[in-house]
Amino acid sequence: MTVWLFAGLGLVILLLAGDILVRGAVNLSLRLGVPALIVSLTIVAFGTSAPELLISIKAVLDHAPGIALGNVVGSNTANILIVLGLPAIMAKMHTSQCDSRKTYVYMLLSTVLFISLAYRGVFDLLAGGILLAALALMLWDQMREAARHRRQGKEAADEALLEGLEEADPNMPWWRIGLYLVLGLAGLPLGAGLLVDNATVIAHTYGVSDTVIGLTLVAVGTSLPELATTVMAALRKQADVALGNVIGSNMFNLLGIIGVATLFGPISVDPQFLHFDLWVMLAASLLLIPFVFLRFDLTRLWGVVLCALYGLYVVAILA
Repeated sequence: MTVWLFAGLGLVILLLAGDILVRGAVNLSLRLGVPALIVSLTIVAFGTSAPELLISIKAVLDHAPGIALGNVVGSNTANILIVLGLPAIMAKMHTSQCDSRKTYVYMLLSTVLFISLAYRGVFDLLAGGILLAALALMLWDQMREAARHRRQGKEAADEALLEGLEEADPNMPWWRIGLYLVLGLAGLPLGAGLLVDNATVIAHTYGVSDTVIGLTLVAVGTSLPELATTVMAALRKQADVALGNVIGSNMFNLLGIIGVATLFGPISVDPQFLHFDLWVMLAASLLLIPFVFLRFDLTRLWGVVLCALYGLYVVAILA
């Protein structure tokens, strides 16, 4: 009974922290004069990926590569199918108004690079260095983009950005923005840790393997920060924050988390990943093409389709 209570407490903390983080990130974009998309690709995305980073490092130290790699691969698949699917069922997301083509291409390139390195059979220091170098290059380009945006004098806060958002204030005090960001970034890994640790204890009682736990339970658990943030962003009509959060988080999962985790030890690649799970992750990433390039809105119907596909994926893994 205790583990169930702590798991529920973790979920509550995640939801609250997600709401606070969205408020802080959007108001930070207003103060800095950069698009909400850029902020969501950095602060929000990295903050919501903190649980994946902590769990992957712990898994490497505990000699459980299946959890470390499954956590990242499963999280990226869940981010697209569940983290975007469930909020879309709750509220239509106007992704047609978002210009995320460049960052989406970066995400696809990151996915292809990750899969290519996986076929070496192990993520060692060399592979980790390549992943971290790619992450640094993409971040540098995003910072240049933000600087160019500021030089052009464009306003980050237009009517679409402010619509439905509480406390959206270009003049919000820095201390309040900082407080929101700190509370959000601290609450997300805390809540995810409580939820995943206790849920893993429950799962082990049923004799589930580490790889399956990493791909399903741990992956979904560590994706809950992204889900909490995306749900709040969708309800507040912040489609750019929602989409940018998922794209940025997926890039950071592949390049940053595994890259940093290799500093603590090598991560062997289970053949199951090469034969199935990595390709499912790539296929899920390609499903975003209509919303990024063809200007489709993420409607409730699309949300149902994405969630149904994830259900089929979980059934295939468990089978």
